[in-house]
Amino acid sequence: MRLGLGIGALTLAYLLSQFYRAFLAVLAPTLSAEIGATGATLADASGLWFLGFAAMQIPVGWALDRIGPRWTASVLLALGGGGGAAVFATATGPGAILAAMALIGIGCAPVLMSAYFILARSVPAERFGTLAGVVLGVALLGNIASAAPLAWAVEVVGWRGSVWAMAGVTVAGAGLIAVAVRDPDRPAGPARGSVWELVRQPALWPIMAMMAVCYMPVAALRGLWVGPFHAAVYGYDTGEVGRVALVMGLSMVAGTFAMGPLERRLGTRKWLILGTNLGVGIAVLGLWAFGAADARVALALFAAVGLLGSSFPLVIAHGRAFVPAHLTGRGVTLLNMFGIASVGLAQVLTGRLYAAVPPDPPAAPYAAVFLAIGLVTLAGCAAYLPSTDRTD
Repeated sequence: MRLGLGIGALTLAYLLSQFYRAFLAVLAPTLSAEIGATGATLADASGLWFLGFAAMQIPVGWALDRIGPRWTASVLLALGGGGGAAVFATATGPGAILAAMALIGIGCAPVLMSAYFILARSVPAERFGTLAGVVLGVALLGNIASAAPLAWAVEVVGWRGSVWAMAGVTVAGAGLIAVAVRDPDRPAGPARGSVWELVRQPALWPIMAMMAVCYMPVAALRGLWVGPFHAAVYGYDTGEVGRVALVMGLSMVAGTFAMGPLERRLGTRKWLILGTNLGVGIAVLGLWAFGAADARVALALFAAVGLLGSSFPLVIAHGRAFVPAHLTGRGVTLLNMFGIASVGLAQVLTGRLYAAVPPDPPAAPYAAVFLAIGLVTLAGCAAYLPSTDRTD
């Protein structure tokens, strides 16, 4: 019962993390009009969220193993997440948006890994991948909340009022973690080892390469580019962008819940991960080639990216199978660092790419972004090919 309450509290908090990493796509037109935040600026802001998140993974891993998830998650979420949202709500220029997103990323950094840490210590190994997918699937409702519901809230109370409300919800979520979460028992024996013990394992190297691309396309597109693309190419307003983002978010939820049952049915992690991510790469290249041809085609391809790009918890489970018990915290956070840092780098670099391509036609900068993301995804799939399959 206590385990369920703790995981539930962390899942709700991770719902907030999913909201924050995706809400710029809907706010982009409003922020551009009111405080002069350009597409390149918002790409940097989104990138800073992921880079701040990634930079905290090694310290968070140490804290999970030494301090425990309860205080690691609750304190960082309250100070970084709640404080960053308050900075965002009071922003008068693009610089404050950049600072706020970095703070929010730092605050959200420990939440999912705290849940995965508790599951890895508390449930049988063969159940980890499925339960990890359930946590992420439920939390993806935050992605949905940052789509059409956020667009509606902005129309009713404005973007500042909406973000202030989220700041309050974030602090409340941190308080719930402090009350509901209990730290799992530690493995017997003295604490030992370091992250370098993990880095020296060749079996983890191709899995880290897959971590670098399995989440990057869906996070980059849903977190930012889906909104500006539809506004520039098809003239969509905030409400219409919210509906497109909602479709992609629902696809992500469906894909996440499907991964666990598919793994059990197929009896493989490696080939399920490889096949779905190859599909993501092909769908993103489809956006490069055909995204500007028809809005319905673009919507179908964005939905395909969301559906197929949901292997993140399965890749974590694949890597965790090679991690010794006494390094559980550092193992899952090391893997997560590769998954999150790549998104931050992608947002910053694609923002530069977007700014370097003349918008003639309007779809040209976005086509360049899609081409780059698609090719990098396929390269990661090639690097993952030599990995050793392991399904617990």
